Parts: sequence; C-alpha cells; structure tokens
Amino acid sequence: MSISQTITDFVTVAIQAGGWMELDRLYLQNRVLAMIGEESLESITPTIVTKTSLELLDELVVQAIKNGKVKAEPEELAIFKAQIMDFLTPPPSVVNALFAQHYEKDPADATDYFHKLTQENDSIKTRTSAKKSVFPVETEYGQLEITINLSRSDKSPHQLASADQDSHVGYPKCVFCMENEGYKGRTNFPAKTNHRIIRMNLNGESWGFQYSSHPDYNEQSIIFSEEHRPMVISKETFRRLMKIVEVLPHYFVGFNEDVPIVGETTLTHDHYQAGRHAFPLEKAEIEQYFELSDFPLMNAGTVKWPMSVIRLQSPNSEDLVEAATLIFEKWRNYFDKTGSIQAFSKEEASQHSIAAIARRKGHLFELDLVLRDNKVSDDYQEGIFSLYKEIQQNLSLAEVMGLVSLPSYLIDELQEVEKYVLEQENQMTDCHKSWADQLKEMYSFDEKNIKEIIQKAVGENVVHALTDASVYKRTPEGQADFKRFIDSL
Repeated sequence: MSISQTITDFVTVAIQAGGWMELDRLYLQNRVLAMIGEESLESITPTIVTKTSLELLDELVVQAIKNGKVKAEPEELAIFKAQIMDFLTPPPSVVNALFAQHYEKDPADATDYFHKLTQENDSIKTRTSAKKSVFPVETEYGQLEITINLSRSDKSPHQLASADQDSHVGYPKCVFCMENEGYKGRTNFPAKTNHRIIRMNLNGESWGFQYSSHPDYNEQSIIFSEEHRPMVISKETFRRLMKIVEVLPHYFVGFNEDVPIVGETTLTHDHYQAGRHAFPLEKAEIEQYFELSDFPLMNAGTVKWPMSVIRLQSPNSEDLVEAATLIFEKWRNYFDKTGSIQAFSKEEASQHSIAAIARRKGHLFELDLVLRDNKVSDDYQEGIFSLYKEIQQNLSLAEVMGLVSLPSYLIDELQEVEKYVLEQENQMTDCHKSWADQLKEMYSFDEKNIKEIIQKAVGENVVHALTDASVYKRTPEGQADFKRFIDSL
C-alpha cells in the first residue's frame, strides 16, 4: 500500500468517527501529510477501509520515522502517536454529545460507544494490555483470577507514586485531573492528546469518566472529581457510589481505602474505580447473616472470602448509604483489646478504613465493605495487613475482589521453577527454593502436569496472601473477634 493510500484510509476512518465531515477531507489529509513529513499526495478515491486504525497508525509512524519527523524512542513515539490519533478522535464536546445520544437508548450502548472509540484511537493500549498470562484457580472461595500482565510495571505502587511526584511540574496536577484532556505529555508524564473525558453530574458535582490506558479487567475505568482534592471517605462517598450504579447499572464501582499503606497510591485526587467485570468476590456467597435493627428491609451478612467482608443488599439505595456510613464510622473508631484491634496508632493517626464496591442486582442495590487496618510493626513497616508480606505491596481494588495481577518477571521465574522441579538445568532464584522443594515433596511432576500444578500452587499462595491482608483471620478466634465487631453495630 502506498503512503497516499494509508493517509486517505486514515482520514476516512477519522471522518467515520464522527468528529469531521467529508468537507474536511482535504484539510485532514494535508495535516497528516505534514505530520509525517511528506510533501505531496496522490489523488485516491476513498473506498471501504479494510485495515484497522492501529494498523494505519503503524504505517504512518514508520513513514514519519523514515522522514525524520520523529525519533524511534518510546516517549517521543508515544507523544507523536497520540497527536496522530487525535485527528481520529472527535473533540470533547462532540464525544460527550454522542455519548448522551447513545445513553438515551441504553446506558450500555453509551459505554459501548465510548469504549470502542478509546480502543480505536489507541487511548486504551489494547495491544500491550493483551500481553498477559491469565489462569483461573479453583479455591475454597470460588475461582480466583490470576494474571501476569506484561504491560504492567514491576515497580511497587509506592515507587510509582514517588516517581509521579518526582516528575511533577504543577500541570496537570496529577494523572486524574481534567486538564489531562488533550495534554501533549512530557518525560515521565503520559501523552494525552487523544484523551477524552465524559462529564458526569453526581449529586450536583461535576465528575469525569474515563477508561484506563492499561486495563487489568473488562472496561476498567476511573470516575474522578473535577476538583483536585484529597480522597476522603464520608457519607457523600457512599451516596455517589449509589448514584453511579443508578447511572451505569451494568457497571460496578468502588474505592480503595483513604489511608496510606493499605490504601490507594493516589490519595491526592478523589476518585473511584469502575468497570464491566464480574469479579470472584461478587460471586462469593453470604456466609452468616445478621440484622441491622434500623434497616428492616436490608439483607446484611459476612461473606465467605479470605478477607473480612460485610455485604449489604437493599432496594432502597439511601438505606445502604446510611448503613454503610454507620459501619464505616464504627470501624474507623473501633477498639477491641481481646482481638488486638486498635483504631489509632500511638501517634493518634487513624489506622482503620474500608474498601467498598457497589453494584446492581436486579432491583437490589448491593454494597460490599472490606475492613482494612493500616497497622505497622518493626518487622512490617509497610503494613502488617498488606498483600504479600515478602514484597510488602498493598492491594489494588481488583485484588481485593479476587483478580490478582502479578509482576511480569514471574513468567520467567515460574518457568525456571518448572525446570527445577523436573530436575532440569535451571537458573531458579534462591527465593523460590523452599517453595519449590515443598512442591517436589507434595507432587509427582511430569511434562504434562507441571504447568497445571504450578499454577494451582500460585493460586494457593494468592489465597494465603489475601488471608494475610485480612483483619479478622478465618480461624475460630478470628471469626469470634469479627462477630464481636458485628454485634457492636
């Protein structure tokens, strides 16, 4: 295909996206021509385009590199690609208008439109996010989802937060701010020229809705306040969750804790996480029901899950808001000497918070509340109840719900473990030796069963890690302590 054909086809796709009209074709072709360093264009009659927008983008980038318009360096290429794909993306006012038109038909139709657009314009990095190893693992709590995402950074959340601060120059204030929309990008800050945000009114406040660039699950998205303000849990927080699942009933929405260590890494901007995914926690059943006397129409109970989870269900969303606020405020200040539960540290810092996940179940509103404790010790300065004490990493909301994303380097390391237990030549790291030796004692390995057994063993380690992060352990003593908190409600 000639570069003229590529440009013609790319502009055809841009016009079809809804931001331009056929009258704009010559203008767009000349803009793209200049971007990639070409001086002339053959006259080509537009026809049906058979290539994807990403394939056309690749061809334009190759030509731009040949013409010296961009260097083949990751950060410079990211900025250049976003600028090219901005031609394919309608302006924010048009995107929001089209979203509203689709929403009048069906909320799912609206998100389908926006999600498709952000995939086609490369705002969602579909090609890198597809590079993952995914395997379900059956456990006593149901089927957990384990992924090893090759596009995910191997840095800890705290390292990533620190790096973001290091690159901070004051604009945009953070990666969630509205001013990211259309921002060119810079070293250590993402290119957002092709980025678009749907505006949402949540109980009189302006919020934004966008998709994550590197999703771990289906239609992973962020809903964030227009105002750059710290994340703080309150009654209004729960009320917004209920409003969001009213507006987007096919999505879950939730938030992680509003305290450091076990909580969010981006506490500086008020935001929620959402998506169209049925997590293992959602499928887990209520294990023990209890009554909340002030809410006779409500189902309440503890969930069979490695972590300490309370589930509330009611046809009345405001009842859920009031009950969740009651539980959160009680937990925030809860002290139990018998269970070694302390709401505040010696420095009077708050140690208790919750993660919350809201969803619709037919006519019912459902809300899961996960109790979290920020306590540290001399041995675990990064949190006693953090995920994976060996690496002292905190939990993402997805991991709380049973979708655990492991660092990409584990793909190579697990292959070396396989070689080790098969007694083949290997380069397994010493940190896995004790675990691998235990597996050799437990199983008889061969080439056919090796991968299944190793994956199952990884899943068992994940369950153990989630249990470590639970405030109330699943022991008779731990469950008695949990019941004592429930009785205090």
